[in-house]
Amino acid sequence: MTDLLPGGVPSDLDLVRAAQSGDAASLGLLLARHRAAMYGVALAMLGHGPDAEDAVQEAALIALRRIGDLRDPDAAGPWLRMVVRNVCRAQLRRTSAVPVAELEGLVAMDRSGGPPDPADVLDGQVLRDWIWSALEQLSPGLRLVTMLRYFTDVTSYEEIALLCGIAVGTVRSRLNQARAKLAAALLDLGDRVHDDAASLTAHHRLLAEQTLVAAHRGELASAWAGWRSSRLEVTWPTGKRSDLGYLGFSFGRDVSEGVRQRLLNVVASREVVIWETAIVNPPEDPFHCPPGVVWVHFLDRDRDDRLRLYHPRRRRTGLAKDHGG
Repeated sequence: MTDLLPGGVPSDLDLVRAAQSGDAASLGLLLARHRAAMYGVALAMLGHGPDAEDAVQEAALIALRRIGDLRDPDAAGPWLRMVVRNVCRAQLRRTSAVPVAELEGLVAMDRSGGPPDPADVLDGQVLRDWIWSALEQLSPGLRLVTMLRYFTDVTSYEEIALLCGIAVGTVRSRLNQARAKLAAALLDLGDRVHDDAASLTAHHRLLAEQTLVAAHRGELASAWAGWRSSRLEVTWPTGKRSDLGYLGFSFGRDVSEGVRQRLLNVVASREVVIWETAIVNPPEDPFHCPPGVVWVHFLDRDRDDRLRLYHPRRRRTGLAKDHGG
C-alpha cells in the first residue's frame, strides 16, 4: 500500500522502499527533501563555512551506499541527520583523511556482525551502477582522487598527494570539488540507464589476475600486449620513468629472489583502473620489498597508456627491490 503525503507527494516510507529496490530517482528525492535539515546539523556542529557543506555532501555519499541498511523506512530523517552528526564528529576529531573502513563505520549497522569490505558493499548494492555512472562524469583528476579516497586503502590527503604528484592542498580542493559535482551528477543521472559497473570491475580483475600470473612466469610483456598502447610509460614511486621492459626486468628479478605479488583489490572506471597488491617476501628475507604496491593505470580507448606505481605506508602491496629508483 502506498503512503502519500497531502497533495499526492510520496512519503519517506515510499521513497526509502523504492530506493532500497534500486530506484535511484527516489533516493535523490529523499536526499533533496532532507538536505536542509542535514545542513542545519552540520552548521550547528561545524559553523558556517565549507566544512559544513563538505559534511553534508560526504553524508549523502554514505547514505547512497548504506540505504539498504535502514530497517525503519519511517526513520529516514533521523537516520540521515545521524549520518551527518557522525561525519561532523569525525571531522572534529581529525583534519586528515577518513579511511574507508571508518567511513563505512560512520553509519551504525543494523545487521549483526562486523562491517563489510567497502568493495563488497558497493558490489552488493543495486545502486552501484548509478554511483559509478556519476563518478564517470567527473574530470580525470577529480575522479582519481575520489576513487583513491573512497575505494582503496590510499585514503589520507598526504598519500593521495604523493601518489598523484600534487600538493596536499590540491588534493583537498579536488575532493571538495568532486563531492559537489558528484552530488549534482547523482541527481541528474537518477532516471537514466547506467553502465554495469560490476561487469567492468570483473573484467579488469580478470585482466589483473592473468597479468600477474604471467608476470610470475616471466611473461609480463606478452601478457600485457593485448591491452596496452605501444607508448606505455611507467612512473615509479621515486619519480623515475621507464618503459614496460624495465618493469618486466624488475618484476622478474624479484620473482627470482622469491618475491610474489597477490592481488587484493581492483577499482575500475572507464579511464582509470587501480590495482592493490600485497607483496609476499621470502621467509629468509621478510623486508626484501615494501609490503605493497598500488598500480594506477590510465587508459586511452581501453588501452593502458600510462602506469603509475606507489608504495602505500599502510599494509597491502608490493614490487621491485630498487623500486625503480
